[in-house]
Amino acid sequence: MAASMLADWMKNQKLKGPAAKGATTFDRNLEEALDVRRRDHALYTLKKNLWRDGTAVDFSSSDALSLGASGLLRQEFNKELERYPDLPPGPSSSRIMDGNYQYLEMVEEEIAHFHDSETAVFVNSGYDANVAVLSAIPRPGDAILYDELVHASAHDGMQQSQTTCRVLFRHNDVEAFRDSLDSIIHSQPLIRQGKRSVIIVVEAVYSMDGDVCPLQDLIDAAKEIMPMGNAQFYVDEAHSTGVIGPQGRGLVCELGVQKEVAIRLHTFGKALASSGGILPIVYLSMGYETDETKAVILGTKIVRSALINFARTIIFTTAPGFPVVAAARSSYRLMATGQTIQAQENIRVLVRYFLDAMASNPAWQKAEKQGIVSVLVNYDWKQKPPVSHIVPIRTRPRYSYWLAFHLAFKDFSAYPVEYPIIPKGQSRVRLAFHANNTKEQIDDLVSAICSWAQEMAEIELGHGDASKVPKAAKQVYSSLYSDDVID
Repeated sequence: MAASMLADWMKNQKLKGPAAKGATTFDRNLEEALDVRRRDHALYTLKKNLWRDGTAVDFSSSDALSLGASGLLRQEFNKELERYPDLPPGPSSSRIMDGNYQYLEMVEEEIAHFHDSETAVFVNSGYDANVAVLSAIPRPGDAILYDELVHASAHDGMQQSQTTCRVLFRHNDVEAFRDSLDSIIHSQPLIRQGKRSVIIVVEAVYSMDGDVCPLQDLIDAAKEIMPMGNAQFYVDEAHSTGVIGPQGRGLVCELGVQKEVAIRLHTFGKALASSGGILPIVYLSMGYETDETKAVILGTKIVRSALINFARTIIFTTAPGFPVVAAARSSYRLMATGQTIQAQENIRVLVRYFLDAMASNPAWQKAEKQGIVSVLVNYDWKQKPPVSHIVPIRTRPRYSYWLAFHLAFKDFSAYPVEYPIIPKGQSRVRLAFHANNTKEQIDDLVSAICSWAQEMAEIELGHGDASKVPKAAKQVYSSLYSDDVID
């Protein structure tokens, strides 16, 4: 299956603009725009799933706690449906009209309590949540200070905000944060006088780097520089939900800084697996609609009211339906009853095991010295357990594809990440570890990565294939000229 999937992907990278001369202007212009992506082999396509539809081991999905893969969430979800047999499956309209209902408000209150927050409000996705917060909360005269690696949806939200002062700081760099905050204060008199606010936007865990925000240090710096209290934090906990903190409550609760953070975002479609994974299939099989609400915004009653009144992604959309809210409640019940604690520990053990195995492998050590690969982690895993389930393998440009090809042929699902998702020159293969991965699977993964690293080291030293292309990549590229693909 890997070979056929990769062959299909490769064929989609063929330039089509030159062959579109007889097409309409509309189609030709679109093809020429798509060809910009194809030239870099960066055209997105909808691919077959190697681990769900095939036999590959999953090191790519967001099901970190393995709630979807294990069936545990499905069981809890079915119980929740049985508890409320008379609730209609679909909402009637927007929440600001008559789409609100008691069960939805009850679950919002439960989630708010779990995270030690005053209120919670459901939104359709993490993307919509970022757009909602950053377009609706900053007021004219406020400023937004954000980590340079925040999610694309945060940038879209900022573009729609009413503030014109938007300043970035170097990723996870506390000194750069201080400098940027100082620059805002000096350039914005109303903020300096305490009459306007600075909204500070960070992520608890960054999805492409797997590193953790130095949140406590940032909070301390903001208090020192802005003692009037008009620096307010917005923390995106999408990739920390379920994985970090007591019972998976997230980084803010892990640090005990709930009162220091104005707004938090938690999503349901990643580690909690209650949307975007197996459950939408269950919804459809039961005749339910799948509007797939995936996120909740935490904050004060004032924040909630502002969002309901000013956030277009909340106002102009249908309220979440019962089965989707029930799925979220099922995930939270598993966390609240301690049924995910062992899964959290498994992730920490497995990531540390992987990093130890990679660091001690001679082939890896050699390739790392040559600059072919490296592991992106910003902590010493020998001194403390890793807290993130995401481990990127940095490569030379384009090598990320070659490593991903190699892993696919070895029956591992892991995907390359390239520009424009990440900055140019920072190619990588992103590995996501799961609670139900085994040490045997990780041993095989390490062996596969290191065999590729050794092959590339020999090629770069002139001892390998004269074409300077590794075996797996050659097989994929050959599919451009042949329809005969052998798995």
